[in-house]
Amino acid sequence: MGDVVRAPWDAYFVTGFDVCSEVLRGRNWLAPDFAWQERQEDTERWDAIATQEMTKTLSRLNAPAHTCQRRSLGNLSGRSTIQRLTPQVEQDVTRLLDELAEKLRRGEADFVSTVSEQLPISTIGSWLGIPPEDYPHILEITHNQVHAQELLPTKSELAVSAEATMHLRAYFTEMVKQRRANPGNDVLTGWIHTWDAMEPDREAADEILYRLTMFVAIASLETTATLLSSMVALLLREPGRWAWLAEHPGYIDAAVDEALRYDPPIHINTRIAADDTVLAGVPIAKDSMVHVMYGAANHDPRRNDAPDAFDIERTGTHLTFGGGVHYCMGAALARLEARTLLAQLLKRFPTLRAVTGPSYAPRLVFRRVTSMSVAI
Repeated sequence: MGDVVRAPWDAYFVTGFDVCSEVLRGRNWLAPDFAWQERQEDTERWDAIATQEMTKTLSRLNAPAHTCQRRSLGNLSGRSTIQRLTPQVEQDVTRLLDELAEKLRRGEADFVSTVSEQLPISTIGSWLGIPPEDYPHILEITHNQVHAQELLPTKSELAVSAEATMHLRAYFTEMVKQRRANPGNDVLTGWIHTWDAMEPDREAADEILYRLTMFVAIASLETTATLLSSMVALLLREPGRWAWLAEHPGYIDAAVDEALRYDPPIHINTRIAADDTVLAGVPIAKDSMVHVMYGAANHDPRRNDAPDAFDIERTGTHLTFGGGVHYCMGAALARLEARTLLAQLLKRFPTLRAVTGPSYAPRLVFRRVTSMSVAI
């Protein structure tokens, strides 16, 4: 239908790889922030509690606020951060695969609830200092909150998101308060010191710290969990693929990237035209929404030959982590978790097989695998 296709509402779908990349990296394409929302005729769509709360987070901020807040977090994908987290990720993977092995001795096991949903919360939880007994609560409210980030959420979905958002605010506001009272040798304590030096108003600083900590936590959970589940599902789908990768472990990183390309955890991201412009020959008026279609871009045959084939030996590229100033902060961490998990899985479960394929939640934007049964 073309690189830019009119949506059934007042917006455009962007499908081609190069055009999607242009939007993601271009400075004249903005996140839908409060300033833009206030200029819309239909403001009711943007008044939902969960939508308002997410608009305050990094994903919906533009410069200079976005630049300032992102820099305050440091380099979350830097070599030192990844080196520091690697032993913890390896330990968490071993523990979770021990639990998987115990379940598999008795028969089938759900890979999602046993492994892929547990690894990201264990990683980010230990890094931020979230008590393990709180992990189930954080997972539940994160699952419920993301409804507000869909393209056209229903009123009932927004109500569920509103309740989850209030729980998230209460939890992470208290977490910042407690860490301020009892500082430690952790990343959140470092962020507190950074913002105390930048913002003389402590109440304002704590509000920003809450939003940053909450966003970093929830942004890394469902996306990474879905990557881990879909990666394993894709590798088990074709007979012989799992065994081949076990014999060729040098392709583990390539397998992770091909899973990211083939079925990205987020399929759609929205940007706003900062000025009247032309995109791939289509006139786009200022303030118009464009929906960047990650999955379509990754399957563009002009960028990746035979894009609908899952090919571990492919040397193509993808846009799954976005681009430009909003490039995913946790890209290196997601790859670390996926690579570590896959390496141990191949060694410990060479005969792993899928009993049922992945089941997905009915969403457009945030993919979520809800279950996937495996056996040996």
